[in-house]
Amino acid sequence: MTAIFFDLDGTLTDPKEGITKSIQYALRGLGAESPSSDDLEWCIGPPLKESFDYLLGKPSLSEEALKLYRQRFAEKGLYENIIYPDVKSLLKRLMEKDISLYVATSKPEVYAVQIIEHFGLERFFKRIFGSGLDGTRSNKADLLDYAISETGQKPEGSFMVGDRKHDAWGALRNGMLFVGVTYGYGSREELIEAGARNLIAKPLDLLGIVAPM
Repeated sequence: MTAIFFDLDGTLTDPKEGITKSIQYALRGLGAESPSSDDLEWCIGPPLKESFDYLLGKPSLSEEALKLYRQRFAEKGLYENIIYPDVKSLLKRLMEKDISLYVATSKPEVYAVQIIEHFGLERFFKRIFGSGLDGTRSNKADLLDYAISETGQKPEGSFMVGDRKHDAWGALRNGMLFVGVTYGYGSREELIEAGARNLIAKPLDLLGIVAPM
């Protein structure tokens, strides 16, 4: 094992406040019903356009919803975010073992870079991969295919670590190993059903799988 690709939302950081408040802002801006933050947790992780398609029931409105979402998210939502306990310790110990670390998130890359820098995590990662603002590579399988190609890493020697079924699907479709985190926003059942065979309950548990003593 030579490389690990980390999801961002629900894996490295808890973005619930910023994401859900920005979704509510967008929905209100379109005169649509605005569910509670707890009722919007399922939107954390999957491509956001898919979530707006469902919430609005009219895919034709999703692009306008994304624009409104980004108005608030770029100004405030980015920073309404919390790094999970022990993430920095985990990344430091993985680096000491000469494992190449990357971020692979469906979130637009421009936002992912800002968040990683906000938490002072940029020194740990060789590169941050995200989607384009136009929606390109928002599908995790496409994103990981691109990331593997760009880094030259071998899929069979790489792990994808994430909290949602989309992370598992993307990894498995690219021949990568997958580790599901149960402290994020995907349930244990969701991850197992998506093909996960390795699950961890806290960040440091990853060491026992990818870098055992």
